[in-house]
Amino acid sequence: MSSSGPSTDPAEIEAEIARTRAQLKDTVDELSDRLNPKNAAAEISDEVKAAVADLRRRVTGDVRPADEPEPTRRAWIVLGAGAAVVLGVVGKLVRRG
Repeated sequence: MSSSGPSTDPAEIEAEIARTRAQLKDTVDELSDRLNPKNAAAEISDEVKAAVADLRRRVTGDVRPADEPEPTRRAWIVLGAGAAVVLGVVGKLVRRG
């Protein structure tokens, strides 16, 4: 006779608890990796490098290789914000001089 409800066998319950703990550990590890500031900074850095390479190709007229990923929107935003900061600093220095 089979039961459709949860098992009452202690060995099966312990096995289910072990599986659940392993899944939870994997989930926590993945979230820790995603939320680690160093990992996020490295990911954004790689995206910005791809955007700079794409910008360089647009200026020189080169074609992006098919195996190279397209720059993300976030990379263009970070690159633009960085350029704005640099222009602001240069503007202040020119006004002082």
